[in-house]
Amino acid sequence: MRGLQERRAVAALTVPPPVPPPGSLSERGRFAIGAAVAAAAVGADQAAKSLALAGLDDGPIHVVWTLQLRLTFNRGAAFGLGPGLSPVIVGIGVAVLVVFLGFSRQAARTRPAVVALGLVVGGALGNLADRLLRDHGGGVVDFLDLGWWPVFNLADVFITFGAGLLILTSRR
Repeated sequence: MRGLQERRAVAALTVPPPVPPPGSLSERGRFAIGAAVAAAAVGADQAAKSLALAGLDDGPIHVVWTLQLRLTFNRGAAFGLGPGLSPVIVGIGVAVLVVFLGFSRQAARTRPAVVALGLVVGGALGNLADRLLRDHGGGVVDFLDLGWWPVFNLADVFITFGAGLLILTSRR
């Protein structure tokens, strides 16, 4: 009887783990991809903002069509709404990031969803870094000016594309 129990115990230990569905990632894989995308987004955003600060002091630079590079500082929320509310925006931004990351642990299981989440988090961290680490009165460095849309930055692009990709991946 004891030998049978030992064999069952050994057999129970050797049962392979369940195979995840195709396209899904392990938690470690999701974290690695999401963190890499977020870090790349923050790095690209901060590098572009540093270049804008260094190169746009003399005025705007025309690029193509209505796009020009023009240095501005947004001390409000999106599109310059609520100027002077930077401390409130920082608090709300941190809270939203925490909730978003908690939610994403369950929601983002495929590569596109994880990349989308990384873009949103990276963009949010890039703008949050401006408010906390750069000395512009709590403002975010904006420099992409289409002339017919509020001036924005790469972090805003990452957030927008990431949110759109999250919407697309959630419908599947």
